[in-house]
Parts: sequence; structure tokens; C-alpha cells
Amino acid sequence: MQIAKNTVVTLTFELLDADGNMIEKADAPIAYLHGGYHGIFPLVEQALDGKKAGDSCKVRLAPDDAFGEYDAKLVQVESRDKFPPEVAVGMQFEGRGDQSGHTVIYTVTDVAENKVVVDGNHPLAGQTLNFHCTVTEVRAASGEELEHGHVHGAHGHHH
Repeated sequence: MQIAKNTVVTLTFELLDADGNMIEKADAPIAYLHGGYHGIFPLVEQALDGKKAGDSCKVRLAPDDAFGEYDAKLVQVESRDKFPPEVAVGMQFEGRGDQSGHTVIYTVTDVAENKVVVDGNHPLAGQTLNFHCTVTEVRAASGEELEHGHVHGAHGHHH
């Protein structure tokens, strides 16, 4: 079966930086619903269209095609009293990104005596990435998967 709209694609992947250094490698295959359901980067989905199990592809992703450009406005210095006493670098908190009210995940990047620095950028924002993958399986999506817009596991999906 070829990859087309409304198929479930299972693949293994490696994500590398622009210099070829490994960022992430799938320990197990991942699956996504193909056809514009936002389950994978659009350029990767485009490159996979028409492929079948056993096929591979390599896609170079500019920042705008992956996690976006780095936005310095998403780095904020906040009063430490807004955070729990155990606040530490690496912790994550939800907050509003701007006047739009969109929720942003902020990562603590520095903790000082009275201040905490948080960054709402994705850790890979601003980076060019190389996505390498191999298709391991292609199947038709179930009606429930199409209705929900995402892949369900072997035992279905529970909300």
C-alpha cells in the first residue's frame, strides 16, 4: 500500500542538526495519520507521499519548516515569588505568550536570588534540521482515527 491521504504511516526516524549531529533517534517506530492532520512536519509528509513500507527519505527542514525562528520576545525575567520554592533550571510551566492568549510552555533557563528566567521558544527553534526516516508500515486509517484526526493504538483510543 502506498502512503496517501487517510493512511496511517509507521516509521523509524533520526533527527540531526545541520552538521549531522544526532539530536533524537526513535527507540521504537512512531505512527501518524497522513493527509494534513498535523501529525508530522508538512515537508516530511510531502516527501513521504506515495512511498511504501521499506522506502526511506531525507528531508532538510529550515527553521520555518520545523520549530520556527527563535523569538527573543519569548524570553522573560520574572519575579521568583511567582514560582514554587523548588523552582530549578529545566522545569517547565504554562503561560500566555502574548495578547492573543495562546498558551506557551516556558522552560526555566536560569534561577537567581530574586529572579527566574523563562524561555517560551522550543529548544530547537531557529535550527535547521535533517529528518531521516524509513517507512515500516502503511495501512488504511480506521473511521474512528479519521473522525478524531489522529492514530489510535492497537487497543483503540479512550478519551
